[in-house]
Amino acid sequence: MKKIGIVMGSASDLPVVKKAIDTLASFGVPSETHIFSAHRTPVEARDFAVNARANGFGAIIAAAGMAAHLAGAIAANTTLPVIGIPCKSTNLDGLDALLATVQMPSGIPVATVAIDGATNAALLAIQILAVEDKTLADKLDKKRVSDAEAVLAKDKEVATEFNK
Repeated sequence: MKKIGIVMGSASDLPVVKKAIDTLASFGVPSETHIFSAHRTPVEARDFAVNARANGFGAIIAAAGMAAHLAGAIAANTTLPVIGIPCKSTNLDGLDALLATVQMPSGIPVATVAIDGATNAALLAIQILAVEDKTLADKLDKKRVSDAEAVLAKDKEVATEFNK
C-alpha cells in the first residue's frame, strides 16, 4: 500500500495535523510526517516533493497557516495529489491560509479542505488510495454506514425528547 506524506509548515500546526495522522492510522494507512516550511526550508520541502513518488507516497497532505504557501510549493514539485489544510491563525482566523491554499494557478492543482479540516484531508487521501485498493474502499463504505447510524441514533434521541 502507498503511504501518505504529511507536511506541516511549523510545529504549531501539529494539533491540527494530529487528526489526519490519527484518521490515517485508524484505516491502517501508513503515513510519514515532517515539518518543512515553504519559506524557511524551501530546499527540503522541494526535495521531499520531488522524491515523494519514488519514496512510495500516493498523496501528500500539506498543512500551513497564514501565508500558507506550503501546499502550492509541494504541488509545484510533484504530480502526486496534494491536499491542502489551511490552518487557523490569530490574525485572520485562517481565512488568509484558506485563500492562499485554494487560489492555485491553472496547472498546479491543490485539493483544499476546510480550515483545520485535517480529518477530511485524511479521508480524501484514503479515497485517493481506495481507487485501486478494495480493502480501503470497503473500510470507507463501513465508515459511511457507521456515521449514518450515529446520526440516526441522535435523531431518535432528539425525537423522543422533543416530539411529544
